[in-house]
Amino acid sequence: MVVTARQIQEACGDIPFIFRAGVWKPRTRPGTFHGAGAEGLSWLQEVQASGVPVATEVATAEHVRLATAAGIDYLWIGARTSANPIAVETIAEGCSKTKGIFIKNPVNADAGLWLGNIERLEKTGVPVAVIHRGCNHQPCWAMAHKVRQERPDIPMLLDPSHLSGKAESVPELMKKIPELGLDGAMVEVHYRPECALSDAKQQIKPSDLAECIRVYRSVAECIRKDIELNWLRAEIDELDEQLWETIAARMDVSRRIGEWKKAQGIAPLQPERYKEIVERLKTTPSPLCKGEKGLRTEFKLALWEMIHEESLRQQE
Repeated sequence: MVVTARQIQEACGDIPFIFRAGVWKPRTRPGTFHGAGAEGLSWLQEVQASGVPVATEVATAEHVRLATAAGIDYLWIGARTSANPIAVETIAEGCSKTKGIFIKNPVNADAGLWLGNIERLEKTGVPVAVIHRGCNHQPCWAMAHKVRQERPDIPMLLDPSHLSGKAESVPELMKKIPELGLDGAMVEVHYRPECALSDAKQQIKPSDLAECIRVYRSVAECIRKDIELNWLRAEIDELDEQLWETIAARMDVSRRIGEWKKAQGIAPLQPERYKEIVERLKTTPSPLCKGEKGLRTEFKLALWEMIHEESLRQQE
């Protein structure tokens, strides 16, 4: 950990940074690496002794007590804990002695809950910043955009490591920081990623971090000022990706239907089913489908005809 901290310091140069390491790691499955525990706080103190501010993740009031007793500069609350407002309230009660606290977005795309967590932490009087890490390796730009619009006074950092879950995607995502007018990044760095005990696939080397910083600076120097438009375009790009993924998933089901029909000796095209869907598209939108609002019937029919044609091709 000390070697990684030293190499990060060299990579960052004149850019201020906080060295963060989660000594407690809330994990999805038991039996996986859950962090070194309280013992790791002394390792953070060793990094801190070199003049580098440090941070660690807290998920309980006891974590806060131990971290503040060890003199850890900053704390952060992870996405799993952020999804529980009672846990955030409990953690907030002991945070008054820290220099600042970061809170990630909840694992679910809930802007209201994220904003509520900011308000809970602000009661402590400690500076608060937020970290946008997406949800299940999906950007969820609309959620971050809403929080940014409602609380432009709160610094927002991007977590490109969790946003994609892939180390190779981090440099490209770093460009989003100046494009969206964000205030920094929380990046997972390890001097030997292949040996990392947690999230090895999304960790970059300190030398890669230096390249990410170079990419960020090159974009920041030439970025246009239309930040609001960039936010909206980011939302559109994410929705487009989801649209293609949904269509691809639909075609996968169509292929399986084709296999079943072939085994039963049934023709791919079923006229009655076809008519039923067309009539449904012509009538009032389904109460379960909020996305149909404002769409012309002609557009829906034309789009569905193309999807249906490809679906038949997949079945055959």
